[in-house]
Amino acid sequence: PLDFSMAAIVHRQLTDKGVGLHLEDGVSRFEEKDGGVTVHLRSGKQIATDMVLLSIGVRPETKLAKNAGLAIGERGGITVNDYMQTSDANIYALGDAVEVRHLVTGQPALIPLAGPANKQGRIVADNIVFGNKEKYPGSIGTSIAKVFDLTVAAAGANAKLLQRNNIPYISSYTHGASHAGYYPGAVPLSIKILFAPENGKLLGAQIVGFNGVDKRIEMLAQVIQRGGTVHDLAELEHAYAPPYSSAKDPVNMAGFVAENILNKKSRIIQWRKLAELPADTIRIDVRTHDEYKLGTIPGFINIPVDELREHLDELPKEKPIVVTCAVGLRGYLAYRILVQNGFKHVRNLSGGYKTWSVATAPIKEIVSHKPEIPESTSYGNSDSQINLLKVDACGLMCPGPVMQLKKNYKALKIGEQLQITATDQAFGKDVTSWCKMTGAELVALENKNGVVAATIRKQEKTASCEISRNNADNKTLIVFSDDLDKALASFVIANGAASTGKKVTMFFTFWGLNVIKKQHKPTVTKDIFGKMFGWMLPTHSGKLKLSKMNMGGAGSWMMRLIMKRKRIDSLESLIQQAIDNGVEMIACTMSMDVMGVQKEELMDNVTLGGVASYLERAEEANVNLFI
Repeated sequence: PLDFSMAAIVHRQLTDKGVGLHLEDGVSRFEEKDGGVTVHLRSGKQIATDMVLLSIGVRPETKLAKNAGLAIGERGGITVNDYMQTSDANIYALGDAVEVRHLVTGQPALIPLAGPANKQGRIVADNIVFGNKEKYPGSIGTSIAKVFDLTVAAAGANAKLLQRNNIPYISSYTHGASHAGYYPGAVPLSIKILFAPENGKLLGAQIVGFNGVDKRIEMLAQVIQRGGTVHDLAELEHAYAPPYSSAKDPVNMAGFVAENILNKKSRIIQWRKLAELPADTIRIDVRTHDEYKLGTIPGFINIPVDELREHLDELPKEKPIVVTCAVGLRGYLAYRILVQNGFKHVRNLSGGYKTWSVATAPIKEIVSHKPEIPESTSYGNSDSQINLLKVDACGLMCPGPVMQLKKNYKALKIGEQLQITATDQAFGKDVTSWCKMTGAELVALENKNGVVAATIRKQEKTASCEISRNNADNKTLIVFSDDLDKALASFVIANGAASTGKKVTMFFTFWGLNVIKKQHKPTVTKDIFGKMFGWMLPTHSGKLKLSKMNMGGAGSWMMRLIMKRKRIDSLESLIQQAIDNGVEMIACTMSMDVMGVQKEELMDNVTLGGVASYLERAEEANVNLFI
């Protein structure tokens, strides 16, 4: 009974465990062949297998009822009234063979579940003995199943059932954790609710997660069964302690989000509708730069929510805007910032990038039928637990676990290990790729009960993970010019090399010293020649000119304006990125003496050096650029 977007989470769990899926296809016939069975699909594909299990649903056994002349309903089940009485007053029927009233749609439904059947049995027994006094009100089909480590549950109506009965609804996605994130062991929990747009009546709920799913579906089912609304979800009182929940339980959060939608505090868009957006729609991903680099929705530009206010004057107020984040929370904040600043046509993607990425991910073709992230796999010798550093990244969304891995891996000595645990289900793939790129040894990897645990050993980089023509793989740049365009090129190259893990040194000499001067010039004592150089030269990076078409400063102003409009990082931003990436910046002391530049005028992270400093680093580099 899951809608596709929620079922897609289950698809990923199945494929991660080595189960192949063939969707939007069907079986045309079976052929016994060579001691096995060949399955012929309607698409023309053939699957050779040892065994076939048919798990294709439940059909009511009504042969006896038909022979007795009892009425059969439109769904193929035995027709009964509120007392579970058939069309023959002396015959009662119950369980999987009967049609009951669906409490959401009000229409007859087949709900083959043991819980409702037992309740019906008690009612039928009482009515046979005491007369028709007990009524069976109907069912909402609350169900739950375990798929490997994953728990899947649903109650009420799904989108397909509501559409079939022409019942209007709004869908809302929320992604949280099984309990408070700061308490160990919190694992992902995804909730979808469907509710009426006119009054917020709760029509259906679906949950996929690892722990705490049963508790939440029962909370939601009670509200649906009683005809409650999303406002009841927001007010629902639950048992709270950090090992079991958050102060605002995921069910409460689902209610809060739905209330915001009903109260017009937030206008949402569903993941399917993104493909139908007009071409002039402005699409903004408000996650951090690191999150954006690891993947985004095609066509979305990156403006982190913390920087959004700085770019409001660059966004057209007359055009439609769609914002997204990881799960919807930062998107909501971005939505509020925009509408409170006069933007009228704004939508927030319900469920964020997480819902879209899972729902649109292609189903991988399984060849080996071995789990991609097995229960416990050892890739090397994990006997030694000496100096094992344990890192808990549970509760962090991507790219949090990878960033924690990178940070702590740097502190290891060769041969030492770290064990990192994460609840982000994509981390199992991320850590494998990361180890291949960095040359780290993936000693062990397991995924159990929603927690991915990886053990990594630090080792020397091998030739396979270094792109180098010799043993030296560092990069050096001599920055001789203070032209704005050349300075930009220098820092773009430096940051690009640093992002791949290379050691980068920038050597600033003569006019290049102007690039690394402080924005706020300190008071220093200079001789007459030093003062003359200071009068004639740019005082800091913001005053640099273009090498061509400067036009008295108009060219550099125009260049910066175009870069800002196209959301290209400014020179000052690139310089800060280089500092953050550990790029070494050395100022030539001889040039400083000639031009009267003092150390206090340069940025704090700049070190002083001479030609020997440059030559030493050039010896260790396989790329030397003069700009």
